Amino acid sequence: MSIESFSVRGRLADTGEGITADELQLAARNHGMPLEGLRYDVTPPGLHYVLVHYDIPATNAGDWMLSVDGCVEQPLSFGLTELRAMGRRTVRVTLECAGNGRATLQPRPISQPWLTEAVGTAEWTGVLLADLLRLAGLRADAVDVVFTGADHGVERGVEQDYQRGLSVPEAIDSGAIVAWEMNGAPLPPQHGYPLRLVVPGWYGMASVKWLRSIEVIDHAFDGFQNSVAYRIRTDADDPGTAITRIQPRALLIPPGFPDFMSRHRFVAAGTVPLFGRAWSGWAPIERVEVSTDAGVNWHEATLDARGNQTGNDELAWRAFAYDWEATPGEHVLTVRAYDAAGNEQPIEAEWNRGGFSNNTAQRITVLVT
Repeated sequence: MSIESFSVRGRLADTGEGITADELQLAARNHGMPLEGLRYDVTPPGLHYVLVHYDIPATNAGDWMLSVDGCVEQPLSFGLTELRAMGRRTVRVTLECAGNGRATLQPRPISQPWLTEAVGTAEWTGVLLADLLRLAGLRADAVDVVFTGADHGVERGVEQDYQRGLSVPEAIDSGAIVAWEMNGAPLPPQHGYPLRLVVPGWYGMASVKWLRSIEVIDHAFDGFQNSVAYRIRTDADDPGTAITRIQPRALLIPPGFPDFMSRHRFVAAGTVPLFGRAWSGWAPIERVEVSTDAGVNWHEATLDARGNQTGNDELAWRAFAYDWEATPGEHVLTVRAYDAAGNEQPIEAEWNRGGFSNNTAQRITVLVT
């Protein structure tokens, strides 16, 4: 039997088809952030969302080497000691999986069945990618930069190392870092120990974990994760458009207490403080609106002060709050975000075959007693 015939192909769920055994297996390996985790400015590593494409590789910081080669004047190789000697840069970054919200689509793309919790914000410490590229010296024919991780597997019949590419301007101007710490401690295994790329503002597929090589090439990168996966398509034959930066999204911490199975919420009548976070990979959040009647009426939330956030930190999530005067009965809460570049979170995002960039507004059913 060939690899191609043994590998599961992507498909859409049939009408009325429930979560499959393959999807359940993925959901057991990967996890989202419980929405009550939005209370933390910086997400604890155990709550931060995790998506591992293949296996978590066995790695050792003591002998780990990162190569920088290709269309450069001086190919280089670094151990962690050499990288740390170049200095430390810490940046707060909100990472979101490009497939966040996939399981809510109809028809549902069969893949990791995310609802809305595939997000987290951490402080990543490392060295600027731009500094590594400048040290190696980019040649005039440099076009794209390819990042290769140590995780290896098969996807849609293609055996591969996990690889993603950025254009040279994106690699230099994005503020990306090669990180060895998460929230002040060595990277946990599931988050890329001992080295990973972190690209502020981009969906998580760009932030290659277990990073072992950076190659500068003289053409556009056409590897699987750039040219086949992570593209917005309307049908199987559509070449699609590349997924890049995170679309604006706001999420509330569900108020009150939950029903175990449905997660419907229960609160007492009166003033109910609502709290959440909003983010966008295009520009800082400048407004958040809350509705307590399923989107009939909207109310502006209060945003937190920006404090000392500058540069790429401005793309990290921003807290918001709203006091709801709750009256008895059933209510549906929803929320939407606006960024400074004029991007607005839709009530219903457009469907696509891969279930990507689905920033449909959150809906929370609440019974006020």
